[in-house]
Amino acid sequence: MAKWLSPLDSMFLYMESPDSMMHVGGLIEIEITNGTAGDMSRQIRDELQEMTTVQPPWNRKLATPRFLKNPAHRWVVDTEFDAMYHVRRSALPSPGGERELGVLVSRLHSRPLDFRRPPWECYIIEGHESGNLILYTKVHHSLVDGYTAVKMLMRSFSKSPDAPEEPFFFQIPPPRPRPKSSSKREADNSAADQGSFVSAVAGHMMSVRDIGKGLGRLSRSRFRKDDHIVTVLQAPRGILNGRIGRDRRFATQQYEIARLRTIASAAGCTLNDVVLAVCGGGLRSYLQGIDALPEKPLIAFVPVNIRPKDDPGGGNMVGGMLASLGTDEASAEDRLKAVVASTSAAKQQMENMTRAAIIAYTTYVGSPLLIQTGLAQFGLSKGVPPSFNVVISNVPGPKQPLYFRGNRLASVYPVSFLMHGGPLNITCESYGDTLNFGFVGCRDTLPRLQRLALACG
Repeated sequence: MAKWLSPLDSMFLYMESPDSMMHVGGLIEIEITNGTAGDMSRQIRDELQEMTTVQPPWNRKLATPRFLKNPAHRWVVDTEFDAMYHVRRSALPSPGGERELGVLVSRLHSRPLDFRRPPWECYIIEGHESGNLILYTKVHHSLVDGYTAVKMLMRSFSKSPDAPEEPFFFQIPPPRPRPKSSSKREADNSAADQGSFVSAVAGHMMSVRDIGKGLGRLSRSRFRKDDHIVTVLQAPRGILNGRIGRDRRFATQQYEIARLRTIASAAGCTLNDVVLAVCGGGLRSYLQGIDALPEKPLIAFVPVNIRPKDDPGGGNMVGGMLASLGTDEASAEDRLKAVVASTSAAKQQMENMTRAAIIAYTTYVGSPLLIQTGLAQFGLSKGVPPSFNVVISNVPGPKQPLYFRGNRLASVYPVSFLMHGGPLNITCESYGDTLNFGFVGCRDTLPRLQRLALACG
């Protein structure tokens, strides 16, 4: 059965190019306590050879894979799905440390996906010096967003080491929506019969009103120094807004969440504010080291998940805001204050908007991205100020320890995408009591990306 892509999902296909590939990934480390990593890898291989079914959305491919600019994309079921193509074995060269792992992931993430097949791949990596099994998975952003990918992937893991053998994430059927009571169904039908059209029109008018108020404030903020909201075309030009090549660098960093929450509590701000300030401090140090720090503060685009709390995910449903990273401030305390001032203003801007209004408002805020990306692609980015310098995302992960066939999930790191005009992406993902940062940079633009990860430590 065919499934039409939403405009937001299709956008990631339109942005796909040999240099700016729109897939996201995850790096997972499993601590092997039953046998060896090689044993588990061979077991997985044997299971895949016998596998005959795969569940949505992992069995979907594009109906027109050679026409990525198609204005009406559809997903269709791949009737010749080959599990051995999508799940592959690999090994690290000796000594198999973090450097060798980073090099391998960088190379794998630099390769485009094949749109003639369902756009995802999973690599089982052996040879790590710890003896642990490493999984690297990548999926095109048009198929699932980061929030959805994490929820689907984590369903392969159990909360107990004694649980029966779990199926792979691509073998698990999507969750069914919760059944409604008869009274609820009757109320819904009544609403649909009597007032759905009126409700839809009213919701649309509210969205238009909210967007108008938000855009009006953005316009006025340019002339008011006491308004800390960050508006479009306010970011400084620099090394973080040039053309990118196809090769990537990847680095990681890990924090104890309790440490970050202590800072947030003392400063009276959120955990996300502290994450932005940490990234701002790391970027200030890193860019100073290569003599590339702008005088004006760097601006981050911060995606915001706007799904209901229990939404199982599927497709893309995100808003976003612009935030100062306070990189013009030498003091860590002053940087955090600058971050909090800008994020508070942005949240106040969106707090009463409907989800539809937030998406439309985000589209406006991010609309110069198309110009920014196009100019950077042709080496003309110096003529127009960018809207932001870096994308920084925070993806919520599982809070409790998880296990795969009796083996503990040790860590999980996100691996995001890059685009022209944005050669750096920082994404963090929580797991248990840790917050795991994944840094993805353009190899041609950002030298020694590991230094940025260390500077954020």
